[in-house]
Amino acid sequence: MSNFLDRIFKLQEHGTNLKTEFIAGLTTFAAMSYVLVVNPSILSAGGVPIEGLITVTAIAACLGTLLMAVMTNYPVAMAPGMGLNAFFAFTICLTREIPWDAALGIVFWNGIIFLILSLTGVRTKIAEAIPAALKIGVQCGIGLFIAFIGLKNAGLVVHHPATFVTIGDLSAPATMLALIGILLTIVLVIKKVTGAILISVIVLTIIGTFIPVGDGYLTQHTSDIVGMPDSISTTFMAMDIMYPIRHFSETWDLIFALLFVNMFDTIGTLIGVSRRANLLDKNGKLPKMGKAMNADAAASVIGAAVGTSPVTSYVESAAGVSAGGRTGLTSVVVAICFLLALFLTPVMKVIPLMATTPALIMVGILMMDSIKQLDFDDLTSLATATVALIAMPLTFSISEGIALGFITYVGIKIGTGKFKQVTVITYLMAAVFVLRYLLDLK
Repeated sequence: MSNFLDRIFKLQEHGTNLKTEFIAGLTTFAAMSYVLVVNPSILSAGGVPIEGLITVTAIAACLGTLLMAVMTNYPVAMAPGMGLNAFFAFTICLTREIPWDAALGIVFWNGIIFLILSLTGVRTKIAEAIPAALKIGVQCGIGLFIAFIGLKNAGLVVHHPATFVTIGDLSAPATMLALIGILLTIVLVIKKVTGAILISVIVLTIIGTFIPVGDGYLTQHTSDIVGMPDSISTTFMAMDIMYPIRHFSETWDLIFALLFVNMFDTIGTLIGVSRRANLLDKNGKLPKMGKAMNADAAASVIGAAVGTSPVTSYVESAAGVSAGGRTGLTSVVVAICFLLALFLTPVMKVIPLMATTPALIMVGILMMDSIKQLDFDDLTSLATATVALIAMPLTFSISEGIALGFITYVGIKIGTGKFKQVTVITYLMAAVFVLRYLLDLK
């Protein structure tokens, strides 16, 4: 078996072995397994039936990760993306009031278009045409958006008629537990504890079993630990793929926003993880970037089919790379772990919302990391990024942040006489977004 796996994944060629790849796979899974409980809580907030969402998440992560392993032999794991799931639930379903099955149709077409762009090479031209400041602003904006959702779910931020938002009741047991969880998660991440976010979720869930709420406890008591996975019959192939076509005027910008975020999230993750694994060539490029992007796009189509938001590469893969993972065998181990975790569904189903909110806030904090790449001496870049990252949490919409970012960048360039520095693609996108606002196409 060892020789067979060595031939398939070229372990010796990459300076690794079976044991190292196995440990790396477990490490990556531990780092990203929180998605099994966080993704269902986010999607269900958008109206997706909660029953079976743990299974859906695991299947999408498993199949996506296997695709990446087979197509690239890279130690990169995949799962429904954080930020993308928030966009799905809170912007598409709640803000735009689009039914969840129609939203899955939007995810499906996002994956198809992404795949076509990747296969034709157009994806690379688009990626190079978008200003760096906007990419940074979007990533940081999504981070703030996710963190804001976490603060809202935790009760740390609540509605106020005069100031829109204000601080919540910190004396409430559930809110206090969430606050403790936030601090615990940050400390564990700083100390580089493997599976820090997952550990925080587990600790808070256990504490919740002692906190009375009404006639029960914050964490529901259960005697079942192991059980069969829930059926996915409610969401499997439930996507309304014709909805985006019938309602193109109200969905085109949503498809573009998903495409935009998915594309740059994937590129950034792949480059970052690959750099740590020494997979980049002498020119600093990833040899199989095209295949990796194809795998990412195909995984989103699969995700829509089973019933989840876009599936994308996870930066937590870097944890496995740091543990020595260098090949797709690491990814295969991660995929197997996701399937095995399904038999712990009874335990995952009793995890309270307050136990998952620190995970959202921590992910949001980590996504703010790219702000250091922003040129603060260039006011054009600073203004573009600031508008995009502030607009997302304040409008509760990722697509609005992207739109305002494009308009801001182009407007500044034209106003300062530097219109020749703007690419045709950027001009087109800004013009389309201006037209959308003028015609109020929502």
